[in-house]
Amino acid sequence: MKENPKHIRISEFNYPLPDERIAKFPLPVRDRSKLLVYRHGTVGERCFRDLPEELEPGTLMVFNNTKVIQARLHFRKETGALIEVFCLEPIQPNDYVLNFQQTEHAAWLCMIGNLKKWKEGALHREMNVKGRTLALTAERGACHGTSHWVDFRWDNPEVTFADILEVFGELPIPPYLNRATQESDKETYQTVYSKIKGSVAAPTAGLHFTPEVLDNLQQRGMELEELTLHVGAGTFKPVKSEEIEGHEMHTEYISVSRHTIERLLAHGGQATAVGTTSVRTLESLYHIGLTLLQHPDATEEQLHVRQWQPYELSETWAATSPTEALQAILDYLDRHGMEAYHGSTQIIIAPGYDYRIVQAIVTNFHQPQSTLLLLVSAFVKGDWRKIYDYALAHDFRFLSYGDSSLLIP
Repeated sequence: MKENPKHIRISEFNYPLPDERIAKFPLPVRDRSKLLVYRHGTVGERCFRDLPEELEPGTLMVFNNTKVIQARLHFRKETGALIEVFCLEPIQPNDYVLNFQQTEHAAWLCMIGNLKKWKEGALHREMNVKGRTLALTAERGACHGTSHWVDFRWDNPEVTFADILEVFGELPIPPYLNRATQESDKETYQTVYSKIKGSVAAPTAGLHFTPEVLDNLQQRGMELEELTLHVGAGTFKPVKSEEIEGHEMHTEYISVSRHTIERLLAHGGQATAVGTTSVRTLESLYHIGLTLLQHPDATEEQLHVRQWQPYELSETWAATSPTEALQAILDYLDRHGMEAYHGSTQIIIAPGYDYRIVQAIVTNFHQPQSTLLLLVSAFVKGDWRKIYDYALAHDFRFLSYGDSSLLIP
């Protein structure tokens, strides 16, 4: 049995982050940001566009191609009260693609701003979509923790829910930026390779990449693959419990193509992850494969990666190689005639976690006392303070629009 990190005290992962070190806006050119390089315990500094020179030719790099949706919808009540409805995840239908294609009704799990002013009744808003006037209503249903079921209905069958969000929605930039969304954020808060709509936060390590850097990586012999993890608002949820046992990780939805799994196998089950979302997806694949090795006929629900699952392995199963686990997923896809694995994960990666697939990480600098900082600490074997002290002392910019790091333990 692996040591369980449940009793780690989150206060041990604090550091001083002055507000002026939080990047409120991105640099004018994405790849001119700074890159901290942590390699086998030593720390150095480059420009992000030099990243290809820091990686070994033949490296498999894995990117998260999720696209941030304009998930914030604003309604004004007849009383004048402004209600914000923040779409978190689809529930009817619960598939992102199908939900975005709905033409009269869609239901989402939502966070509601100014909830006390929305006691009952439907919210209404008229808008112009595709040259037509449209009436959109929102009705609040059951409460799910801190979120609510919300039914959206509209009276034009030629307009999809995706169209409504595109015209009516606002991009949800991180709350710690303490500013309103600007038109420029629609471009700068998306990666250049974003494709699959569904996130309410960007996979921010990817914001530094330009077509030129991606081309340079391939010219230097890197192999680039994509997967999808839709980032939920839970990514900003602070750890409020003294010990991390009291923090519940949010469920995230992942999709990995057969081709990406085949490429991972071709690379011996090892990869460089771009962003913590890619890290969580890749490491979840290992634990999904373990479940399939034990239960080949497992249901989608049984394949969900539970928060503490990686720390409950017997020594026998902990000895399973990444290639064995990945091959089990490929066999599962073959049995079911599927071209991609779709599933969900609540994995928490904290000190005590044994990384299986990820060999290097490109990531930004994360908030104090966050689960993302725990993930980094687990990867660099507790050496995170050396990295963050260097970044603070050398004028690095922090959080979503800030600079980045390449971590090679």
